[in-house]
Amino acid sequence: MSRLRLVAAVGLWSLVALGVVVPLVWLINNRDWGVGLMLLVPFVVYGLMRLGRLLEAWANATPPPSGMSGSDNAPR
Repeated sequence: MSRLRLVAAVGLWSLVALGVVVPLVWLINNRDWGVGLMLLVPFVVYGLMRLGRLLEAWANATPPPSGMSGSDNAPR
């Protein structure tokens, strides 16, 4: 399960990064006003780094022990 979460996190981050960076680079390169978008690049990179850290924390989260689920089936 942990390996699957890690692969899913990396895949999701890659898709988001590709979906954000490619259009941003295209606009900067092909539009006259795209140069102004270069001011946004540090914030975009910071956002992608934060997303990567959140996904890493999600991928590395350990499930609670099976006896600590808090269900009504637990012995009292």
